[in-house]
Amino acid sequence: MKFGVQIFLSDVSIQPADAAREAEARGFHSMYIPEHTHIPASRKTPPPMGEPLPEYYYRTLDPFVALTAAAAATETIRLGTGILLVAQRDPIVTAKEIATLDFLSGGRVTIGVGFGWNQDEIEHHGVEFKRRRDITREKVLAMQALWTEEKAEFHGEFVDIEPSFAWPKPVQQPWPPLFVGGQGGPKLFAAVAEYGDGWMPIGGRGIKDALPMLRAEYEARGRGPETVQVKPVGSIPDPGKIEYFASLGVRETVLGLSHGPRDMVLEELDRYAKIVEPFVD
Repeated sequence: MKFGVQIFLSDVSIQPADAAREAEARGFHSMYIPEHTHIPASRKTPPPMGEPLPEYYYRTLDPFVALTAAAAATETIRLGTGILLVAQRDPIVTAKEIATLDFLSGGRVTIGVGFGWNQDEIEHHGVEFKRRRDITREKVLAMQALWTEEKAEFHGEFVDIEPSFAWPKPVQQPWPPLFVGGQGGPKLFAAVAEYGDGWMPIGGRGIKDALPMLRAEYEARGRGPETVQVKPVGSIPDPGKIEYFASLGVRETVLGLSHGPRDMVLEELDRYAKIVEPFVD
């Protein structure tokens, strides 16, 4: 199995270049960072991790600026978003950011996308909370057109792009691996099967029970159910859990690192590396 790490990076944490460089030096396959543009003072929806919301949610760095710094400081580690809030973003600009990062990193990008839980944050971007899944879908499909077509166009309810040229194209074709994050269920798995390359569950609880539903959705859309990819993020480095994931066919587990200064994160990376060493393929 391969192992990655996920970490909230902020103005008071370890720096992106340091985090990626040190993770790469310890043999980790990937590094993922989350996204929040801002955290409104109001709260219409409770955070899934419970209150109080940790302060680092308020301080997250822009993912693509941070990952560019990480790419410049490393050679092999894959760099990803876990997760990117696509509904809140301009699809033309985001497609170019992802393609540029993939180009500059030599094809080392993985994109985890999600729908978002913070209604206030989403609505500040002019997005209707109840339509965020539909908006995410169109924006992802539009980005995929921009990445693959020489003269791309897309016409939908929320996105309308007349025939346009958009370069660079990603190094990885047809596009960087794209995983859809969230709790398993019919709506999420319909999204994964339509426009994703795999499922990115948070933590990994309930994967075994959900896999038959995801495979059935793949089959219904003419995709081979054996091609289903699952990449748990924010997991803990527990040998029993790693063995459980391996039994389900998981090929990469992304471990959750603490938000903190350099010394604290390096100690945690050292500890995680020792735990997963027997399982690395």
